[in-house]
Amino acid sequence: MPTRVLVNTFHVDAAPEKVFAHLTTPESYVGLSPLVVAVRDVDRSEPGVVRYTSVERFRFLGLRYDNPIAVTLLTEGLSVRGQVRSPGGVRLGYRFDLSPEGPGTRVADRLDVSAAWFLLGFAAGQARKVQLARAGILAQRLSEGSARMS
Repeated sequence: MPTRVLVNTFHVDAAPEKVFAHLTTPESYVGLSPLVVAVRDVDRSEPGVVRYTSVERFRFLGLRYDNPIAVTLLTEGLSVRGQVRSPGGVRLGYRFDLSPEGPGTRVADRLDVSAAWFLLGFAAGQARKVQLARAGILAQRLSEGSARMS
Protein backbone atom coordinates (compact mmCIF):
# COMPACT_ATOMS: atom_id res chain seq x y z
CA MET A 1 0.00 0.00 0.00
CA PRO A 2 1.46 3.42 -0.90
CA THR A 3 2.51 5.70 1.99
CA ARG A 4 3.17 9.42 2.46
CA VAL A 5 5.18 10.85 5.35
CA LEU A 6 4.17 14.26 6.70
CA VAL A 7 6.38 16.10 9.22
CA ASN A 8 5.78 19.34 11.12
CA THR A 9 7.95 20.75 13.91
CA PHE A 10 6.72 23.56 16.14
CA HIS A 11 7.14 25.20 19.55
CA VAL A 12 4.66 25.35 22.43
CA ASP A 13 5.18 27.73 25.36
CA ALA A 14 4.46 25.03 27.96
CA ALA A 15 6.60 22.44 29.77
CA PRO A 16 7.04 19.08 28.01
CA GLU A 17 5.17 17.30 30.83
CA LYS A 18 2.13 19.53 30.30
CA VAL A 19 2.15 18.91 26.53
CA PHE A 20 2.62 15.17 27.14
CA ALA A 21 -0.34 15.04 29.54
CA HIS A 22 -2.54 16.79 26.99
CA LEU A 23 -1.51 14.50 24.13
CA THR A 24 -2.09 11.34 26.18
CA THR A 25 -5.68 12.27 27.08
CA PRO A 26 -8.03 11.06 24.31
CA GLU A 27 -10.66 13.66 25.13
CA SER A 28 -8.09 16.37 24.31
CA TYR A 29 -8.28 15.42 20.64
CA VAL A 30 -11.83 16.76 20.30
CA GLY A 31 -11.13 20.05 18.57
CA LEU A 32 -7.35 19.51 18.68
CA SER A 33 -7.78 17.65 15.43
CA PRO A 34 -10.38 19.76 13.65
CA LEU A 35 -12.13 16.71 12.20
CA VAL A 36 -12.58 14.98 15.59
CA VAL A 37 -16.01 15.69 17.07
CA ALA A 38 -16.23 12.93 19.72
CA VAL A 39 -14.24 10.32 21.63
CA ARG A 40 -15.84 7.22 23.12
CA ASP A 41 -15.08 3.77 24.52
CA VAL A 42 -11.82 4.83 26.18
CA ASP A 43 -9.89 1.80 27.51
CA ARG A 44 -6.90 2.42 29.80
CA SER A 45 -6.70 -1.14 31.16
CA GLU A 46 -3.19 -1.78 29.82
CA PRO A 47 -0.27 0.28 31.25
CA GLY A 48 1.19 2.70 28.69
CA VAL A 49 -1.61 1.98 26.20
CA VAL A 50 -4.88 3.82 25.59
CA ARG A 51 -7.43 2.50 23.12
CA TYR A 52 -10.49 4.45 22.07
CA THR A 53 -12.86 5.28 19.26
CA SER A 54 -12.52 8.71 17.70
CA VAL A 55 -15.30 10.11 15.54
CA GLU A 56 -14.18 12.26 12.61
CA ARG A 57 -16.72 14.37 10.78
CA PHE A 58 -16.32 14.97 7.06
CA ARG A 59 -18.43 17.20 4.85
CA PHE A 60 -18.47 16.56 1.13
CA LEU A 61 -20.85 18.08 -1.41
CA GLY A 62 -23.13 19.27 1.38
CA LEU A 63 -23.35 15.82 2.98
CA ARG A 64 -22.09 14.95 6.47
CA TYR A 65 -20.33 11.70 7.22
CA ASP A 66 -19.27 10.64 10.73
CA ASN A 67 -16.33 8.25 10.49
CA PRO A 68 -15.64 6.16 13.63
CA ILE A 69 -12.00 5.12 13.83
CA ALA A 70 -10.16 2.81 16.20
CA VAL A 71 -7.17 4.51 17.84
CA THR A 72 -4.33 2.96 19.84
CA LEU A 73 -2.10 5.41 21.69
CA LEU A 74 1.26 4.31 23.18
CA THR A 75 3.73 6.24 25.31
CA GLU A 76 7.48 5.97 25.86
CA GLY A 77 9.49 8.65 27.59
CA LEU A 78 8.31 11.99 26.20
CA SER A 79 6.98 10.41 23.02
CA VAL A 80 3.40 9.63 22.13
CA ARG A 81 2.73 7.36 19.19
CA GLY A 82 -0.19 5.52 17.81
CA GLN A 83 -2.00 3.82 15.02
CA VAL A 84 -5.33 4.71 13.50
CA ARG A 85 -7.39 2.27 11.42
CA SER A 86 -10.08 3.95 9.42
CA PRO A 87 -12.74 2.46 7.15
CA GLY A 88 -11.72 2.27 3.53
CA GLY A 89 -8.33 0.79 4.38
CA VAL A 90 -6.76 4.11 5.42
CA ARG A 91 -4.03 3.64 8.02
CA LEU A 92 -2.31 6.43 9.91
CA GLY A 93 0.74 6.07 12.10
CA TYR A 94 1.53 9.12 14.19
CA ARG A 95 4.25 10.16 16.59
CA PHE A 96 4.82 13.24 18.73
CA ASP A 97 8.38 13.57 20.03
CA LEU A 98 8.64 16.22 22.75
CA SER A 99 11.83 17.88 23.92
CA PRO A 100 12.59 20.89 26.11
CA GLU A 101 13.21 24.07 24.12
CA GLY A 102 13.89 27.17 26.20
CA PRO A 103 11.04 27.55 28.68
CA GLY A 104 8.72 25.49 26.45
CA THR A 105 8.57 22.41 24.27
CA ARG A 106 9.67 21.50 20.76
CA VAL A 107 7.11 19.17 19.19
CA ALA A 108 8.08 17.00 16.23
CA ASP A 109 4.80 15.73 14.72
CA ARG A 110 5.14 12.89 12.19
CA LEU A 111 2.33 11.20 10.27
CA ASP A 112 2.68 8.12 8.06
CA VAL A 113 -0.43 7.86 5.89
CA SER A 114 -1.14 4.65 3.96
CA ALA A 115 -4.09 4.02 1.68
CA ALA A 116 -5.02 2.60 -1.68
CA TRP A 117 -3.59 4.71 -4.51
CA PHE A 118 -6.97 6.26 -5.32
CA LEU A 119 -7.52 7.38 -1.68
CA LEU A 120 -3.99 8.36 -0.71
CA GLY A 121 -4.07 11.91 -2.08
CA PHE A 122 -7.34 12.74 -0.31
CA ALA A 123 -6.31 11.03 2.96
CA ALA A 124 -2.85 12.68 3.00
CA GLY A 125 -4.35 16.08 2.17
CA GLN A 126 -6.84 15.84 5.04
CA ALA A 127 -4.12 14.59 7.40
CA ARG A 128 -1.82 17.50 6.49
CA LYS A 129 -4.57 20.07 7.11
CA VAL A 130 -5.20 18.53 10.52
CA GLN A 131 -1.48 18.35 11.32
CA LEU A 132 -0.90 22.04 10.57
CA ALA A 133 -4.04 23.17 12.39
CA ARG A 134 -3.15 21.01 15.42
CA ALA A 135 0.11 22.94 15.93
CA GLY A 136 -1.69 26.24 16.38
CA ILE A 137 -4.54 24.76 18.42
CA LEU A 138 -2.16 22.96 20.79
CA ALA A 139 -0.04 26.08 21.29
CA GLN A 140 -3.13 28.19 21.94
CA ARG A 141 -4.59 25.69 24.41
CA LEU A 142 -1.42 25.28 26.44
CA SER A 143 0.12 28.73 26.36
CA GLU A 144 -0.54 32.38 25.83
CA GLY A 145 1.69 32.42 22.74
CA SER A 146 1.19 30.83 19.37
CA ALA A 147 3.05 28.04 17.55
CA ARG A 148 6.23 28.85 15.67
CA MET A 149 6.50 26.48 12.72
CA SER A 150 9.72 25.30 11.10
